[in-house]
Amino acid sequence: MDREKTSNSSGRKRRTVTLRDIGLATGYSANTVSRSLADKPDIAPETKEKIRKAAEQMGYIVNASASFLRSGVSRIISIIVGDISNPHFSVMVKEMQTLLQKKGYTCVIFNTEEKPALEKQAIVTSLSQNVDGILICPCPNGEENIAFLRSHHTPFVLVGRRFFTQDTSYVICDDEGGGYLATRYLLTMGHRDILFLNGPGGISSSAERLLGYQRALEEANVPYRSALVRTVPIISGKMEEKILQALEDGISYTAILAFSDLVAWQMICLICRRGQSIPKDYSVIGFDNIKTMYPLRLTSVSSSKTTMARRAVELLLGKLEHRSEEEKHFVLETRIVEGDTVSRRG
Repeated sequence: MDREKTSNSSGRKRRTVTLRDIGLATGYSANTVSRSLADKPDIAPETKEKIRKAAEQMGYIVNASASFLRSGVSRIISIIVGDISNPHFSVMVKEMQTLLQKKGYTCVIFNTEEKPALEKQAIVTSLSQNVDGILICPCPNGEENIAFLRSHHTPFVLVGRRFFTQDTSYVICDDEGGGYLATRYLLTMGHRDILFLNGPGGISSSAERLLGYQRALEEANVPYRSALVRTVPIISGKMEEKILQALEDGISYTAILAFSDLVAWQMICLICRRGQSIPKDYSVIGFDNIKTMYPLRLTSVSSSKTTMARRAVELLLGKLEHRSEEEKHFVLETRIVEGDTVSRRG
């Protein structure tokens, strides 16, 4: 029997409204009430409507645990991301949540701060709550967490990143292609000394964008200089110190390729704080193409965040509806969106 504890205005627990209570109020059995609230086809529409109205008036709340025990389905999806304050993630999370709500799912959102321990905690909590599936952007060096998740056989899809050591379903953008396009674009604008502010190791997008950066340099016969590749934190508010080091240690460069638009904007702010300007003194290109209200439009690598979210939801729903064991992979194309932050050198 479904039951949920409620409280009155004084904070004291009041009696729980049960299916039997609704049955007594409407003249139906508890079984009929249960089947009406579950929208079973063998119950007349007028009966369902009468019971639903009574349930709402009486303050009835479905006990999710009891429902799961009966059906094995919770209608809950867990969304796990590294930094919800990053617009790149927040846009995707909003799209995922909207799509899943239309399919009758409730979403629970976790923020990991890109830390494996917090990610593991989010996964364990999700499994303990019997979620039907998980959409997860794995944190750096999170292979063990994903292996743990796989061992519990709850359907999941990786979003934005992948691990080459594990065959899992994922939706990512063409990170190597994006790194290549951005670097080639700067090269065609006359830049030869290009600083790459890359994300941390243990992230597929960092490794693949670096490959694209190196490939473009090689094609242009520009020597690769490891001193021009710097690793910076990708969490909001934690990257300034590393970026300052790149500005102050005397390395010569005329253009900057940033791992994300957040890193790019942080770099631009620090450059302007030093009395220099963009793109007169430095050209800057980001990655993510986040829309802002800033008067300066950032040149950026774009892949559709809504498409990535939509594909990920479709993949997960396919796993849930068809119980398919097949792992599927989507790699979305990238392109350059020109703004005001890159100028031709010379």
